Amino acid sequence: MSLDLSTTFAAIDFSAPSDEVARRLIGVTVLVGGVGGRIVETEAYDASDAASHSFKGPTPRNFAMFGPPGRSYVYRSYGMHWCLNFVCREPDHGAGVLIRAIEPTAGIELMRERRGLDALKLLCSGPGRLCQALGVSAALNNWPLDRAPFELIAREEEVEVVSGARIGISKAVAMPWRFGWAGSAFLSKPFRG
Repeated sequence: MSLDLSTTFAAIDFSAPSDEVARRLIGVTVLVGGVGGRIVETEAYDASDAASHSFKGPTPRNFAMFGPPGRSYVYRSYGMHWCLNFVCREPDHGAGVLIRAIEPTAGIELMRERRGLDALKLLCSGPGRLCQALGVSAALNNWPLDRAPFELIAREEEVEVVSGARIGISKAVAMPWRFGWAGSAFLSKPFRG
């Protein structure tokens, strides 16, 4: 069943704090043009968080983070890889959830073609890989998540969620705002402990 983001954000309240949204997204299916899978790893970021792009306020790069919740924030990391975030909290706040990894379930052959490899585990295990596999680029920045090409499908079962320190950052590294599906083989990196 698709989430109707235009009414109540019933299964996922994108106006909630980013760490709550990041946890609730685990197990939700995200599709971009019919290609995607179950979210198995996320990271939360907030305007009060020194590691967040929104920490120093709005810029031409991060303006989407200060818009309404339930939209995308797409940026390029290190000038090489696109990264997909879901904006949350209230407008003007500057919070989002980085989608770090998914378990591929739909459009796998197209993902393999886009990534140039066959290994299912490596198709979407990391934010740059995920965006390449799903065909996400700057063209989808600030896009409403309740409109094509995006589709979010509620999880059908409860999942065990683990948390730990975020990875690949140099500020606020101790915050336990990285969330993952316990035991998933599709994580970008295993959780410690």
